[in-house]
Amino acid sequence: MMHSVENRFIAIICGAMLIFVAPLIALFLTLSTERVARERLQNTNILMEAGTQALGKPLWDFDTDGIEQIARSLIADVNVMSVQISDSSHSISVQLPMITIDPTLPHTTLTKEIFYNSQDGRKAVGTLQVQVSSPGLLSRFSKDELAVFAILIVAIGIVFAAAIIGNRVTIIHPLMRLTSAIEATRRLGSRHHVDWTSDDEMGSLAHNFNEMQNRLEREEKELKLAHSRATDIYNLTPSMLFSLDPANRITAVSDYWLIATGYDRKAVIGRTFTDFVDEHWHETYRARRTNANSNHPNICEVTVPFIKANGETMTVLILEMKSATSGERGALSLSVMTDVTELKQAESRNHAQAITDHLTGLLNRQGFEAALDDAIRSADEQDMQLACIFIDLDRFKWINDNFGHAAGDEVLRQVVARIRTTLRPDDTMSRLGGDEFALLVNAAEVEALASEIGDRICASLREPILIEGAELSVSASVGIALYPDHAANAAELLLKSDMAMYARKRDGKNGMQIFDTSMLDTARERHEMEQNIEAGLKEDWFEAYLQPIVSLGDGRIAGFEALMRLNHPEKGILPPAKIIGIAEETGTIAQIGERVLEKAIGHLARLTKLEGAETTYLAINFSPLQFETTLPHKLAALLLKNHIAPARIVIEITEAVLMLDNPDVHAVLKQLSEFGCRIALDDFGTGYSSLSYLNRFPVDIVKVDQSFTRSLTTGTADIRRKSRMLIKGIRTISHQMGCTVVAEGVETKEQWELLRKLGLDYGQGYLFSRPMPIENMLLMLEMESEAKATSIA
Repeated sequence: MMHSVENRFIAIICGAMLIFVAPLIALFLTLSTERVARERLQNTNILMEAGTQALGKPLWDFDTDGIEQIARSLIADVNVMSVQISDSSHSISVQLPMITIDPTLPHTTLTKEIFYNSQDGRKAVGTLQVQVSSPGLLSRFSKDELAVFAILIVAIGIVFAAAIIGNRVTIIHPLMRLTSAIEATRRLGSRHHVDWTSDDEMGSLAHNFNEMQNRLEREEKELKLAHSRATDIYNLTPSMLFSLDPANRITAVSDYWLIATGYDRKAVIGRTFTDFVDEHWHETYRARRTNANSNHPNICEVTVPFIKANGETMTVLILEMKSATSGERGALSLSVMTDVTELKQAESRNHAQAITDHLTGLLNRQGFEAALDDAIRSADEQDMQLACIFIDLDRFKWINDNFGHAAGDEVLRQVVARIRTTLRPDDTMSRLGGDEFALLVNAAEVEALASEIGDRICASLREPILIEGAELSVSASVGIALYPDHAANAAELLLKSDMAMYARKRDGKNGMQIFDTSMLDTARERHEMEQNIEAGLKEDWFEAYLQPIVSLGDGRIAGFEALMRLNHPEKGILPPAKIIGIAEETGTIAQIGERVLEKAIGHLARLTKLEGAETTYLAINFSPLQFETTLPHKLAALLLKNHIAPARIVIEITEAVLMLDNPDVHAVLKQLSEFGCRIALDDFGTGYSSLSYLNRFPVDIVKVDQSFTRSLTTGTADIRRKSRMLIKGIRTISHQMGCTVVAEGVETKEQWELLRKLGLDYGQGYLFSRPMPIENMLLMLEMESEAKATSIA
């Protein structure tokens, strides 16, 4: 290093000499040479001027001796190399010296014309040519000048030597001592100091180096102390700590790790950590660094089975610092291992409970969906087919409502027991919720097997279930969907089996139905209808159409039935029966009912203003879901607002409302009857038509179903006769119990006449009027009033 620094210093000085000093000396020599040359030429020109003046007369007189004498005086000058004199006629030519001069010698040739002043004037008589030597670089200097130049060179050399010696003393020697101290520190490990004191920069460097050595020595002691403390903490921490190198080899373990695992430190240091992990979990452990902790991105975690020294296996959660494994801090990691065996066992128990139905012990919906995913993967791998059987019990809500939930739970347990007898051991059964169940069946040709199981399920439920001495009849609607024929994934398979089950319910319940594509169209139509209902409520598309109820005796309008209609702005009037069915299933029937009730009562208020319609009544249909405790109060508020007497309102209900035998419904009907409203039993004769309804409930009006009215004039004579007898019987019993009888579906005058003869009170149907909006009804009634007034007049 010393030679390198010194050589660089000498090279720098030499370079400075070459770049700066040498050009200056060369410039000095060049300028001096030019000065001397100019002085010589000036002297020679003066000498030649004197010579040409002296040669004019001799050349005119052809005085050769005089010419030669002048030539010798000119050649005597040290700077003149040769002299040549010739006359104008070339008769005289004098050249000194006589020998030929080497033309390669540096010289300058000067020529002057010679003139003579004769009587005839000034005349050119000849020429003088002189060759002047060009002296060398140093030959042009005098001895004094050369002495000064030599002194300059010696001074430069002294400065050069002084710079080298000063550099060696002030820089090289301190650097050598600094280097020796650094080398000693590197070899011996102790902190050596530089023995150098001065007030210059090198002294400051040595002082700073010594201070740095002192500080490093202190920090080294503190680091050793911190390392000792960290080792103590590492070993005394009550956690299983260990460190790994990039190859997953164990480099350190804590004392607690050794106590918990039963290993000896020498037996584990240097071994790969996967040597202690169950072989089936090796890849999981190696891929641990892809599982970042959501709260701490620099920490990766993995849970694996760890084999202890005694051969036992414990489940451990390992948290590892990711940054330490990516090349930082010597590429060593720090991991914490926690025994989570009991926690995992508890999680397994909780998971089992989370996917199990507590009442039946079957899988619940969450467990079934997971099992369905697994079954689809297995079916794909084994090239098998899979059937999902969806079961929904019929009339189960009625059992719960009438016998209590405890009885309902016992029914569910017995139903599960019966269904199990229809299944194979490896078939999967689950309770999705309430009275819904789902089965998974796989086979090479699964459709026939699933159909057979569906039939067996329906057959197994034909016998009544005995609960606390009561025999309860339970049936099931069964829907079946196949994978991959009907669905491409688990969610779609479950959905389509559900669709098949609902199709079975719509077709009469208590049976089995296999999915077909037409159900998708039905589902789409249903979804479209649901959207129309929502839009109708939002945009106020629901209207209350009115159909007159006419006295069969004189044709006078006695009242009106309000009928719900959804008037779509683009599709027109939508089918009311479909709307009501879907609205009852989705729970929007109450909103629709309130909207139609409000509009219908408003229409009655407008009709009241017409002559002859002051006492007409309004019949309004109510769904079973509308009989809430607030219904009487809402109705009373609307009647008060529109100034309508309660006696002009007829509440139409179906047998379905009465069959519920719900105490709340009974209470609402009683309140409405006490309030003054009349109760009409609609579609009488189509259901159970129990006469006890007329006795147990406050029924005021009985409406004969239109199918009986239609059969009066259609079919065979025997059918017409039986229809007349049935209608007459309904009329007789109803009148004896104080009820008015209304016939529905009157379409011909023949039917009108027959019904009048059978003693029925009122009728309604297309013969009298179709249902129409209030504006059309008002226009029709006004026209009829005008016609009657005209005929009377």
